[in-house]
Amino acid sequence: MGIFWLSTAAGVRPPQSEAAEESGEIHIEVIKSQRLLRLKRGGEVLHSYRVALGSGGPGYKNGRGDKRTPEGVYRIMQFVPDSRFHYFMQIDYPNRTDAWRAYLDGTIGEDDYLAIVNAHRHKRLPPQRTALGGQIGLHGIGSPNTDKALIHLHYNWTQGCIALTNEEIRELRRYVRIGTRLLVRE
Repeated sequence: MGIFWLSTAAGVRPPQSEAAEESGEIHIEVIKSQRLLRLKRGGEVLHSYRVALGSGGPGYKNGRGDKRTPEGVYRIMQFVPDSRFHYFMQIDYPNRTDAWRAYLDGTIGEDDYLAIVNAHRHKRLPPQRTALGGQIGLHGIGSPNTDKALIHLHYNWTQGCIALTNEEIRELRRYVRIGTRLLVRE
């Protein structure tokens, strides 16, 4: 029975599109193919930043260790001001769509799928130790030096996160709050 039975009997369904534009609210848009992060209010771009992404290349994040930056709609869940990358804004990866895709292809089982869906339903951070991985967010580059600055400028170097310079992550932090929407697309 599993998820198929649950989807019709208990109201658990494949996720619908979560990408509806929220007019008037500050949100973040990342275009992976351009290595571009835009801070927006409605349709107006307030700031643009060149970012570094996961070194795993284009496409959806399929699991822990693939080094890809996830694609979809996420929310900022917590701030870690003293991270090894200067400042860290954790997102609610994996989202329902990530979980549904992973359930269908067998990457995660029913228990993990339901735990992720339940966390999102209750606006909590989803499980971070499933086969999908976790600890994804926006961060700085850490202790600055010339080599890091050059790598950041020219390469996607993260394990799946979205990296800005330390100065840029501090500037971005002034605009975002817990719950700020993040759209990541190819």
